[in-house]
Amino acid sequence: MHKLKFIFLTSLAAFLTYFSMYAFRKPFTAGLYEGIVVFGVNYKIMVVTVQLIGYALAKMIGIKFISELSLKRRPFMILALIGSSWLALAGFALIPPPYNFFILFFNGLPLGLIWGIVFTYVEGRKYTELLAAGLSTSFIVSSGVVKTVGRLIIDYGHISEFWMPMITGLIFMPILGLGVWLLTKIPEPSIEDISERERRDPMDREKRNKVVRHFLPGIVLVSLIFLLLTVFREIRDNFAVDIWNDMGYLDTPSLLTTSELIVAIVVLIFAGSLYKIRNNWNAFKTNLWIIPSSAAVILFSTVLFSLDRIHPILWMVLMGLGMYLPYITYHTMLFERWIAAFRLRANVGFLMYIVDSVGYLISLLILIFKNYFHSQMSWEHFFIGISWITAISIIVFGLVSFAYFRKQYRILPISSE
Repeated sequence: MHKLKFIFLTSLAAFLTYFSMYAFRKPFTAGLYEGIVVFGVNYKIMVVTVQLIGYALAKMIGIKFISELSLKRRPFMILALIGSSWLALAGFALIPPPYNFFILFFNGLPLGLIWGIVFTYVEGRKYTELLAAGLSTSFIVSSGVVKTVGRLIIDYGHISEFWMPMITGLIFMPILGLGVWLLTKIPEPSIEDISERERRDPMDREKRNKVVRHFLPGIVLVSLIFLLLTVFREIRDNFAVDIWNDMGYLDTPSLLTTSELIVAIVVLIFAGSLYKIRNNWNAFKTNLWIIPSSAAVILFSTVLFSLDRIHPILWMVLMGLGMYLPYITYHTMLFERWIAAFRLRANVGFLMYIVDSVGYLISLLILIFKNYFHSQMSWEHFFIGISWITAISIIVFGLVSFAYFRKQYRILPISSE
């Protein structure tokens, strides 16, 4: 297959598939669910938390499931998992509130495995960063688009907040089908891909344990950073409507898409261009520097916003850039080049699901903390507080992780064979 055709086909297939997944995961967050309480807890916080429990559990399951994944049944698995999540949305519509809150656990559980399955189509290739940038940009664009569609269904279709998620999923089903069909047309990695990036094999327990033993401090450091990024992203993403509402912009639903589109374009260009760094160690170092640099963007833009020196819309865009640049490079380059630079017999799914499981677990604890200890604080002010903590902590952990991996590369260039 010609290079340009391969890049276009693979990027489009991965983007459409994961873009569609968000239509089943995020549309319910477009609702406000005002005045509804379940067991003394704000209803929206409860449903976000319950879905996140399922999603976090899937990440823990994925450490083993994705690392051992057989490639033969991937398309069927994607459709079956997303189909079961849609059935949960149907239950969310049919079961009267607030008793329907529990059903979103069964929505989040299958969706937590989708990224690992889709990424097996793009990892271990000469152009992985470029391909994965297309996949990962869907994180940014889809959430805003899905919430915009959700608000339009509520505001102009006069559909209730409880039926809206199921209808949104139905709208995106044809796009999902197209994406999965295109995935089946992607060829396996070439000999050149394998020579540059190492073969990506399923990992049994012995291989997983060997990688962890060699890199435990590094795994802890990158997990702490990703934990902070995940918490930051989940709050900004799940409660974007509430944050914009606190700032007086809920009447402009297009902002949910426009602000994220700007972020997506910048991140796509930047992350996609990193495939040009042919030396795996240099590319890995570049990613390690991106982490504290992006945190500095979050820190300084929050300082300016707190001092009333920049517009709220610009602040939200800069928050998106500072958060998504390292978040996306985690998904496009950090583990990909880590494996290649140290010549590991491993796959990206194993390492990614370790940090993902930690990140989503702590996100749950943060939501509980907000509800029980700062329930009266606006989402805008809570988000500002999280921004300070996230930025300063990531700068510290980012610099320490760079020093650790530089030392490891000098003294321990290993292979896990």
